[in-house]
Amino acid sequence: MGNDITVAALGPGGVGGLLAALLSRAGHRVICLAGETTADALRTDGIQVRSGRFGDFTARVEADTRLREPVDACLIAVKHTTLDAALARVPASALSDGLLVPFLNGVEHPAALRARYRADRVAPAVIRVESTRIAPGVIEHGSPFAEIDLTGTGVPRARLDALAETFNAAGPATRVLADETAALWAKMSFLAPMALLTTRHGVPLGEVRTRHRDELTALVEETAAISRACGGPADPAQALARYDTFPPSMKSSMQRDAEAGRPLELDAIGGALLRAADRHGIPAPVTERVVGELTPDEGAVDTITSS
Repeated sequence: MGNDITVAALGPGGVGGLLAALLSRAGHRVICLAGETTADALRTDGIQVRSGRFGDFTARVEADTRLREPVDACLIAVKHTTLDAALARVPASALSDGLLVPFLNGVEHPAALRARYRADRVAPAVIRVESTRIAPGVIEHGSPFAEIDLTGTGVPRARLDALAETFNAAGPATRVLADETAALWAKMSFLAPMALLTTRHGVPLGEVRTRHRDELTALVEETAAISRACGGPADPAQALARYDTFPPSMKSSMQRDAEAGRPLELDAIGGALLRAADRHGIPAPVTERVVGELTPDEGAVDTITSS
């Protein structure tokens, strides 16, 4: 990649919109991929960002309903619940040699993307940020940080390093990690217990870690055991200590989806956890119960837990 690259952003919401705007402001060509209405709004007004960390600014972007030309990288920042439909906007033939960089929760998506696109160009990423789309093209970045871990089994290291350099120069602190499995499970181990319990009880993190501490501890321990079996990190004490440092008012994105009546990423998070537990013979009774309680109809639990 040269100094200036062309990037597509599929799903210009809280994460995709923030990254698209930062990259555009840094001088890169950005094409946002979205539905007709959002694409029109972005073409007309650009992306407005409100951020204590990066300032308040408006970035010009191009927008289309599908990718029509090769790009250096295509960022995937949609939710799992809309992933299949959204990928129709990114034909493999158009992407060509470009990197596909999914910012998705869970651990199962890289295999699905590699089956559909060039396996050696899928570079999964993990982002730590609190950023929300409050209207089409209007992004509120609330956290004092935005950090990216970039990885990708089989992706040429030079490609990952060049993209990391591009992100770093645009704003988000980015590092390349050699172990994709460890990177994805580190996020899953931290995210799953918080997402499942804040959503199950309908309360922010502060109440989960006080009123539901035993349940949180049990979930953290089960998740750590599953992560370890899958080749990921396992440090339940460290995970609990991290939750204790977060603001008590913090909510998970799954909880926000539940409050707004949107579909939940329950299968990508809770379902994937139980499938991994099943594969490795790890008992996960608390996870199973909480996922079951969050599943709309009881009959659906079987489809989630079967491997």
